[in-house]
Amino acid sequence: MHYEGIMIRPPSEADSILLQVTLGCSHNKCTFCGTFRDKRFNIKTDAIIFEDIEFARQYCRRQNRVFLCDGDVMIIPQKRLVNILTRIRERLPWVERVGLYANTKGIGMKTDEQLKELHDLGVKIAYMGLETGDDQILKEIRKGADSEKMITMGKRIKKAGIKLSVTVLIGLGQRERSAVHAGETGRVLSAIDPDYVGALTLMLVPGTELNDQYERGEFILIEPEEMLAELGLMIASTHLSNGWFHANHASNYLPIRAKLPQDKEKTLDLISRALKGKVALRPEFLRAL
Repeated sequence: MHYEGIMIRPPSEADSILLQVTLGCSHNKCTFCGTFRDKRFNIKTDAIIFEDIEFARQYCRRQNRVFLCDGDVMIIPQKRLVNILTRIRERLPWVERVGLYANTKGIGMKTDEQLKELHDLGVKIAYMGLETGDDQILKEIRKGADSEKMITMGKRIKKAGIKLSVTVLIGLGQRERSAVHAGETGRVLSAIDPDYVGALTLMLVPGTELNDQYERGEFILIEPEEMLAELGLMIASTHLSNGWFHANHASNYLPIRAKLPQDKEKTLDLISRALKGKVALRPEFLRAL
């Protein structure tokens, strides 16, 4: 495989064939993210992509899922993306699902018909980073979209038949806007109604603008108990029709896996007991990104 630089993928894609079709992220301005700072965004050539598909055909026959890296695959022109997906279907016929990261810019470049075409060619799940539903924080972290755009693009993914997993970040609101961050994020998640929500607890990454702000005293990282209280308020404010709310990433202090709405009350009770010291939190040295 022709892998270049740091690559990331969602935890649920741990057993997938990782096919790197783009380098980096075309936005690459979020203050909290340092993943693609070392890469200039580029779309790989078809020759390299197809060669990697042939490698997978020979050596990855036990893996029935493909995840397209890096962070901005939807921005690939439709004709080229269709050709890539068609080649995957032809050369890797045992693959049951293709997943990818999708940001609002890339989704917005596709028509509803094109999104449906991607679904029909095997794209069954997209991962979208919301981070927060609070428009003030979205602007501060330079996400490049407001909450209404997040809602619109998330709904368009679901309308195309593609399952949607939305990521949010606990702790972005600091102490001052913690409640607003939690409530507004719940509002936006409820409006999108994704199939999955993945909540990560903020961990500052050296070299990022947000970490620099923290070191200058311009950003306050709240305490673990405050993070947990924020998560509880966010879950209480989130109304899904039939979705999973996961906070079981290694960054989280309290692993949670809840089906909403049916598991909401028992999950809120678990958080309440943890805040009272009746449930142990993950120690700091075991947390990781």
